[in-house]
Amino acid sequence: MDTPRPAGPDAQTPQPARWGAVAGIVGFLAIVELTSGILQGFYTPLMTDIARHLGIHDADVNWFEAAQLMVSALAVPLLASLGDIFGHKKMLLISAIVTAAASWAVVFSGSFTTFLIAWALQGFYAVWLPLEIAIVFSRARKLGVPGPMTRRAAGLLVGALEVGVIAGALAGGALIGVFDGNLALTMSIPAIATTGCIVAVAFGVPDDGDRNGAKIDSGGFGYLAVGLLLLTSGLSFLRINGPASVLVWGSMALGLAVLYLFYRHENKQKDPLIDFSVLFARSMWPVQLTAGLFGVSVLGAQIPMSTFARTDPAVNGYGLGLSASGVSVIIGAYVMALLLGALLFPMAARWAGTKRTLIAASFLVGIGYLLFLVQHGSLTVVLLNMVIAGIGSGALVAALPAAAAAAAPFHRTGMATGLTNAVKTIGGSFASAIFGLALIGQVAGAVSDGAAENFAAPLAGYMVVWAICGGTAIICALILFAVPRDALEDARS
Repeated sequence: MDTPRPAGPDAQTPQPARWGAVAGIVGFLAIVELTSGILQGFYTPLMTDIARHLGIHDADVNWFEAAQLMVSALAVPLLASLGDIFGHKKMLLISAIVTAAASWAVVFSGSFTTFLIAWALQGFYAVWLPLEIAIVFSRARKLGVPGPMTRRAAGLLVGALEVGVIAGALAGGALIGVFDGNLALTMSIPAIATTGCIVAVAFGVPDDGDRNGAKIDSGGFGYLAVGLLLLTSGLSFLRINGPASVLVWGSMALGLAVLYLFYRHENKQKDPLIDFSVLFARSMWPVQLTAGLFGVSVLGAQIPMSTFARTDPAVNGYGLGLSASGVSVIIGAYVMALLLGALLFPMAARWAGTKRTLIAASFLVGIGYLLFLVQHGSLTVVLLNMVIAGIGSGALVAALPAAAAAAAPFHRTGMATGLTNAVKTIGGSFASAIFGLALIGQVAGAVSDGAAENFAAPLAGYMVVWAICGGTAIICALILFAVPRDALEDARS
C-alpha cells in the first residue's frame, strides 16, 4: 500500500499518456460532468424564486442544502463500493436515473416537503466523479499508464464540471426572464439535461469490466446510515437551536457511538462497505483527511462570501455593497480559477509529483482565505484572494480522487475515490453549521456590535469563517507530508 503498485496482470506495454488517448478514455464521461456542473450552477440564481414559489422564508432554503448533503454522504460510499462489486458503469447509470427522476420531481413539486425530498435525492450526482475516476483508472491501468492518464482525465472531467457550473448559472439567471418567470418551465432544463445524461452513460460509457466478487455489506450500510443521520440531525439542531441545546450534543454523541459500532462491524467483515485497513494505510489516510478538511472551504465558504459581498459598507462599515450581478463577477472569477487549477493539475503533477502538487494546492487555498484576514475592503482584493484560493481548490477537486485511486488496491478503487467525496461532503456539512453560527454571532469572538437590526452578520463572524477555511487548508498541507515518498506516483510516468 505504501509503495507504487505494479500495473497488474492485464496491463499492456506502457504507452505515453497523450492528450488524444486521454480524451478517448474520457469521452462521454465529460458529458456526465458537464451535466453535474449544470445541476450545481443552474438553481443558484433561482433560489429566491423557489422560496417565493413554495411560500417559505429565504432562511428555510438552507434545509435544501442540508438534506442534499446528507443524502450525498450516504449515497456516495454505498454506490462507490457497489461499483467495485457490480461494475462502476452500472452504478453510474443507476445514480443518473435517480438524479434525473429527482430533477423532474423538482419541476412538479408544489410543496416544501415534496420539493425537499426531490432536491435531496438529486444529491446522487455526487457519486458521478468518483465512479468516473474509477472507470478511467481501470481502463488506463490496462494501457499501462494508470497514474498520468488518470490525472489528465481528472483535470478534463473537472474542467467539464466547471464549464457546466458557469453555463448553468448563466442559463438559470437568463431563462427565468426569457420564460417570463415560469419557474417550472425554467427548472425543466436541468431535468432534460440529466435525462440526456442517462443516454450518454447507457450507450456511450464502456464497462470497465472490473469486479471484486464481494458481497453487499447491508449491515454496514445500516450502521453508516443511522450514524450519519444522527450526526446531520445534530448539525441541523445546531443551526436551529444553537450550541446550548442538549439535542445537538446528544444527537452527535449517539451518531459517533453508532459510527464506532460501524467501525467494529466493518473490521469483522470479509467484504466491508469501507475497508478500514485500506483507509488507515499511510498512503491513504492523509488523502482522505485532506478531502474532509477541504470540504470546509470548498462547500462551506461560498454562501458567506456572497453575503459579505452584498453587505453595504456605508451602513455596516465593511462589505462591498455589490448587487446580485456584482456578486456573479466574484463567483465567475472563482469558478474560472477552479477550472484553471483543474487543468494545471496534471501538468504540475508531472513536473513536481502528485504529493507536492497536493501540498502546494492546499497552501494556495490556505493563503487565499487567510489573506482575507489582512485585506478585504475592495473588489480587486477580494477577487485576487478568491482566485488564489480557487486555483488551489480546482487542483484539489481533480487531484484527490485521482490520488485516492493511485493509493488504493485495484479491487477497492471505487471505494477509495467515493470516500473522497463522502468525507468532503461531511466536512462541508460541519462547516455550514459552524459558519451559520459564526455569522449570527454565536461563535466565540463573533459578537455583533449593533448591526443586527439591518440583518447583516458581524464582521467578526466573517473573520471566523476565513480563519477556519485558511487554517484547515494549511493543516491539509501539513498532513500531506505524511504520505510516503512516491506513494501516489506511477513508476511508468
